[in-house]
Amino acid sequence: MLAKLGRLVARYLEKPSASHPQLATCKPELVAGAMRAGDVLLVDGSSRVSTAIKYLTQSTWSHAALCIVDDSAASTPDCNKVMLLEADVLDGVRIVSLEQYSHLHTRICRPVGLSVDEINQAIEFAKAKVGHQYDTKNVFDLMRYLIQTPPVPTSWRRKMLSLGSGDPTRAICSSLVAQTFHSVHYPILPDVLLQKAITKEAQYSYEEVLHIRHHTLFVPRDFDISPYFNIIKPTIAEGFDPHKLNWGEYQGEA
Repeated sequence: MLAKLGRLVARYLEKPSASHPQLATCKPELVAGAMRAGDVLLVDGSSRVSTAIKYLTQSTWSHAALCIVDDSAASTPDCNKVMLLEADVLDGVRIVSLEQYSHLHTRICRPVGLSVDEINQAIEFAKAKVGHQYDTKNVFDLMRYLIQTPPVPTSWRRKMLSLGSGDPTRAICSSLVAQTFHSVHYPILPDVLLQKAITKEAQYSYEEVLHIRHHTLFVPRDFDISPYFNIIKPTIAEGFDPHKLNWGEYQGEA
């Protein structure tokens, strides 16, 4: 019964919101050519669920997906050949093409320093999750904040969105991607603690120790602000030259 109700709520949340979507800022083929396996694609979505996520995280980004197949070697990269793994509110963990988001504002976040083997290992970890369901508790949480948008203090919003049920067979988009990178011990936004050095020679020194946050505590914007991911802008990666722009005549008043 709860699962059926959750699916009805999910269908409602997936419908477009009243606000206008932020359109893509560069050509789809440039995004396809810039994507690499292991990249994280952030999406500025336009559905009701996207509106709730952006409100609660105070961010442009409402969705995160992992690139598992790229088309960067092609002379003319094709969005339909770039494959993404994601957790969808209705369909659960699935694989879709980049074409699904080609009309929306997106951002590419690339992990730094991982070997090909480590990226492949992370991708295989994520692919093993295909078929898992979206976290129903998260769906109800989002619905509650869409019915009435309360004046929630910023410091509380993350916890309202990111905890979920804790069921390992269920996920939300950002927790799935975070768990994937944690599987190869790659940091996103780890907690940093200062720990006093244990050696006598360094008794007045402190060392920095990183503690991995639980994967349910991540939201899409964390990949954007992470110090460990490069932001890839397709137009610049293609070799942008401002001198080749064709400017029209200014039509304003003199």
